[in-house]
Amino acid sequence: MPPAIATDSGSADRVAAGDVAFPASSETVRRQFDRRAARFVDAAVLVREVGRRLCERLDVIRTDARTVLDLGCGAGWQRQALLRRFTGSIWLGVDLSRGMLGLQDGGASAFARWLPAGLLPQSRALQICADAGKLPFEAGSVDCVFSNLMLNWHPAPHLVLAEVARVLREGGPLLFSAFGPDTLLELREACAAALPQARPVPFVDLHDLGDMMAAAGFAEPVTDAERIRLTYASPRQLLADVRALGGNPRDDRPRALPSGRQARSLLAQLESRRGTDGRIALTFEITYGIGWKAPPRPPAGAPISISVEALRSQLRRR
Repeated sequence: MPPAIATDSGSADRVAAGDVAFPASSETVRRQFDRRAARFVDAAVLVREVGRRLCERLDVIRTDARTVLDLGCGAGWQRQALLRRFTGSIWLGVDLSRGMLGLQDGGASAFARWLPAGLLPQSRALQICADAGKLPFEAGSVDCVFSNLMLNWHPAPHLVLAEVARVLREGGPLLFSAFGPDTLLELREACAAALPQARPVPFVDLHDLGDMMAAAGFAEPVTDAERIRLTYASPRQLLADVRALGGNPRDDRPRALPSGRQARSLLAQLESRRGTDGRIALTFEITYGIGWKAPPRPPAGAPISISVEALRSQLRRR
C-alpha cells in the first residue's frame, strides 16, 4: 500500500541550521542512488509531487527559455512539463547517477565532461551524467535552471549555487526545492531513542540557502517552506521508503548493522507513533527557492567612470 500524503503549509517553528557541513562525498551519493535507482522509482511519490508543485511556480515567472537545465533530473519526471512550459526549448537533464538516468526514455545521452554552447541535440532532450558542482557547460549558456530535491544531497550546496550562477545567462531564473532540517522528524526522534550512535543527514535551513543564493550572485532570492507528511501502514514500510529515497550517504555513519535489540527498539519507537487513524506519519520539510542571475558586480576598488555629458544633461533638466 503506498503512503498517504498530506500538506501542512503553516508557519511552523524552524530550527536554524547554522554552518551545516554534509560529511559525504559526491562518489558516496552517486553509489547510493545507483544501487537504489529501481527502488527509488517505486518510492518516489513525494519527489513527483514536489516536482509538480515546483513546476506550478513557473506559471508566475515571465521568462522564455531556449535551454532549460533540469539539475538532478533523476528519472526525468518533470521533462515533459518543462518542455510544455518552454515551447521549442532544449531540455538538458543532468544527474550524478547513471542508474537514475538509465530509467529515462526518449532522450539522447551524453556522458561528457564539457559541452560547448553551440552543441545542441537533434532531439529536444539530452541526458548528461555530471556532478552539479562541476557542470559541463559554458558560462551563460543556459536560460533557466530547475532543480527538484537535489541540492540537499550535494556535499557542498554553496558550490552548486555558484556553478549554477556561472552557467546561467544574466537575468535567467533558478527554481529549486530541497529538504529542510525538519525532514524525517519522527524517524530522527525514534533513532535518538533507539540508536544513539546514529548520525542523521543534516539538511540546510531555508535562511542559509537564501544567503548562499545571494553570495552566489542571485538577485532578489526568495525562499519559503512547507511541510508534507506521508503516512505509512507499518514501520518497515516507512524505513524501506527512506532507504529508497536516498538513505543516509554520510561517510562517517556507523558501518555495523544495529543489533537485533536495537532494531526491535527502533520498530517499537516508530510503532508507538501511530496516529488516531492507525497510521505512522513521517514529516518532510520542503524548502522552495527562486532567484535571478544578477549582473556581474564590479570588483572592489575598481575605478568608477562618470560621464560629464550625462551630468550636464541632468543639470539641464533641473
